[in-house]
Parts: sequence; structure tokens; C-alpha cells
Amino acid sequence: MAAPKVLISDSLSNAAVQIFRDRGIDVDFFPNLGKDKERFAAVIGHYDGLAIRSATKVTEKVLAQTSRLKVIGRAGIGVDNVDVAAATARGVIVMNTPFGNSITTAEHAIAMMFALARQIPQADLSTQAGKWEKNRFMGVELTGKTLGIIGCGNIGAIVADRAVGLKLKVVAYDPYLSPERALEIGVEKVELDALLARADIITLHVPMTDKTRNILSAENLARTKPGVRIVNCARGGLVDEVALRAALDSCHVAGAAFDVFIEEPATANPLFGHPNVICTPHLGASTNEAQENVALQVAEQMSDYLMTGAITNAINFPSISADEAPRLKPFVALAEKLGSFLGQLTDAPIKGIRITYEGAVAGMNTRALTAAAVTGALRPFLQDINMVSAPALARERGIVVDEIKREGGASDYESVIRITVDAEDMPRDAAGTVFHDGKPRIIEIRSIAIDAAFAPHMLYVRNHDKPGFIGRLGTILGEAGVNVATFNLGREEEGGNAICFCAVDAPISESVRAEIETIPQVKRARPVSF
Repeated sequence: MAAPKVLISDSLSNAAVQIFRDRGIDVDFFPNLGKDKERFAAVIGHYDGLAIRSATKVTEKVLAQTSRLKVIGRAGIGVDNVDVAAATARGVIVMNTPFGNSITTAEHAIAMMFALARQIPQADLSTQAGKWEKNRFMGVELTGKTLGIIGCGNIGAIVADRAVGLKLKVVAYDPYLSPERALEIGVEKVELDALLARADIITLHVPMTDKTRNILSAENLARTKPGVRIVNCARGGLVDEVALRAALDSCHVAGAAFDVFIEEPATANPLFGHPNVICTPHLGASTNEAQENVALQVAEQMSDYLMTGAITNAINFPSISADEAPRLKPFVALAEKLGSFLGQLTDAPIKGIRITYEGAVAGMNTRALTAAAVTGALRPFLQDINMVSAPALARERGIVVDEIKREGGASDYESVIRITVDAEDMPRDAAGTVFHDGKPRIIEIRSIAIDAAFAPHMLYVRNHDKPGFIGRLGTILGEAGVNVATFNLGREEEGGNAICFCAVDAPISESVRAEIETIPQVKRARPVSF
């Protein structure tokens, strides 16, 4: 089996290249390729993985050039340069490295606060120009001031920790910040209006979303405390730059320090030229330590996924640890095969898919298993679907996906997965387990007990439990030259509803299927494949 192949199209540490090679991955390192859109699009189809920073733009057009790509790794936090929706639709995992540059970015925000408070860049320019304007640069102390943090996640919490150490009072607005976490990191959780009214300095640490865009709008800037100072080392577009310039000109805002801008590279901006504005060229993650950290982290994450199936820090798929991956693998196969079996029996539109986990499997990473089940159920209708794209495609089609967990209810088996596909004509259900040999088996169809291993080609028959069925079925298959590998039977009761699920060595033709349905005891016959 050929080794996975990875392209690094932006500047990245050589240590990352070595990690890929040490893990048995073939890697091409072209640090300027991402800037050449045409050449980049022409070669991307040859790779299983793509490692990037911010220069490479992974658009829907680029993704359309490849059917091989499995993972995109962004060395850094922001994935603004990746069309995540298009990647998801094509089943490509998108990873970032949210923690590799957290300290560096937090420290840059703190540095910007000091620079604002003491007008350090302006004083430096004046002094080096031969002036001695000591009285011009009257600063303010940070000690005792109120710092308002908008977004108190990983980076925001580090800023809070440093600020508390500097004897600032810290208030934070973050809908996802629990009271317990706020107490732990020493901040007061407040609503946005309270933060705007109380903060002497406001620093932003939220991602760019529809909800956070222009979170400091003209209206919200007007609600801030007169003389406030604003720091943005997160994302351009969180602050209305035109409105901020007006607030600076009116002296309502005393100063601003920005590392990020709506348009980058920022060669022109409404904030440029104001005497109380400090600007840096997106340096938040620009330290030797951070660049090394994110490069090593993205290489490790991508290697883990390509070699073991472990998923870490994915934007569009639940994480699967390296420890989980081997244990999950047979259950992923079981969930997908059960879903596939039911999907192949379904001709009517699917309204819902319900997956019930019983026993030990209920304590596993069931989100990944559910994605596998949905993939299997929808693949007969959507050939290009996979575990990454399946949840989104189900949502788009209005298919309701439900998970039920019963950790103590696996009956005679340690773990059982039950799937019900609810179609417009009728629901269909099946259950399976994984034996100690690691092989998935189907143990129940239509609430009828059965024990069958999955095979590439199988025949499913619903019938009445009456004499003569087995002999007639065997004759038809024999005359058609179809060899039966295993023959598995189940029934509700003697003489009642029954099922046959047998493995065959070759696909069943439509003519053979139709002949099987002429057997008096047969209700329906359906070839399936896995």
C-alpha cells in the first residue's frame, strides 16, 4: 500500500517536514506554491493531505480539482482561507491548531495594552527624531483599571490571567463562559452592555462569525466609557473601523491598537495616520516559539489521521483520539454496514435515522459512529457521501438523526448498535455487534434474531417459515451458477415470518432476484453489497 502523500504549500518549519517523513508519509515542501493559484490548483489532486498557513487559499474551485484529498491542516487558529463548507461537502477533514500560538497571541495583546497606555511607539519615533517631548507623552497606569475581555476562551483566559497578575480588574463577556470557569480564572462574567459601560480597556478574543461581526459597531462604541482604549488581536471585522475612526477623532475613544484588519495585507485603512492608533501587521502568532509549535502540532495531527484515523482539533468532525481510533474502528465498520444494509432496502425517501447504542459502545465516541451510520444509510442515494459530509447532507435534506444511549442494556452482548431508518413507506431496522475477533456481525433484522457475518455480496430474503423454501432457493441459485458461502436463517415463530441472509460469491442478477420472488413462500428478495 502506497504511503500517504502530503503537500506543504506555505512556509512551515523544517521540523514539521521531518515529522511527516518520520511517520512514513511522503511529503513535498513548496513554501511559495500557495501564492501561485493556478499551479497550486493543478497539483493538489496528487495529495492526500495539505498543510497550510494563511497564504494558501483553499477555495471550492481548488477542492473541485481533487478527489484524493482527505485532510487540510491549518498551522494556526483561523481557517478563513479555507472554504470549510466545500471541504465538508467533499468529505475533507479541516484541522487547525488552536493552542499552538495562544500564549504568543495573548502576550501580543498585553504588549499592545502597554503600548497604548504609555504611547510607546509614538514616543520612540519622537525621541529617535531628535525631539525630547517628555510632556507630550503623558500616559496612564494599568493598575486598578478595568479590562473588558470580549471572548474568554483559550486566548482570552490567558489574557485574563496576565491581567489579574498586573492588578487590573477583569470583566468578561462570553455566552459560553460558565460561572465556575469565571471564578476559576478570576474574572467577573457580565453582559456586553455592562462591559461596554465599565471597561477602561477592551480587548477582543472571539472568532469571526455572523454573530461577532462588528460586535463593536457604531452603536456599541457609543455605549463605551469615554476615554476607553480598544485592542484587537483577534480578527479583522470585529470592530467597525470607520466608526472607530470617528470615535477616535471625537476623542470618545482615547486610543486603539490593532493587529488585524478587515482587508489584509492592510496597505490602507481608516485607522491609519491617527496619532492615537498603533498598528502591527498581524503579528499575534509571530514568534519563533509559536511558529515552531503550530508547525509541529499540525504535522502530528495530520500524521495521526492519515496513519491511524485519529482526529484532533477538526473544525468539521468530532475528535477521535489515538487511543480511541483502534477501539472505534470495528464499530465504525459495523455502524456503516448496518446503515448501508437498511439504505439498500429502502426505495422511498428517508425521513429519519435513529441509532441506539447499548452496553459498552454507549460510552464510546458515538458522534463518529453516528456519522458512519448515516453515511451507510445515505450512500445508496448519494454515492460520494462519507463520514465527514454525511451529517451536513442529512441536515440539508431534512433527515432527522437521533442518538439514544443505554449503557446497561446490551442483553446477551457486551455492545449492540441498533439502527432504524424511517422512510416514507415504512421503518426498517437492524442490529449488530462486534465479536472478540473484531469483526462486525448482524444479530437482528426486523426484530428477528439472526447471526450473520457481513460479506461483499449477500442476499436478503423475507419469507414465510414453510417447508420447501430452502430447497427451491438453493436450486435457483445453483442453476444460476451462484455459489452460497454462508446460509443464515431466522424466524419469529414456527410457521411465521422468517428471514434468510446468505453470503454469495458473486452479485445476484436482477433476473435471478425476480425468479427467487416466484417462490411461494417469498415476500421479497433483495441483493445487497458491502
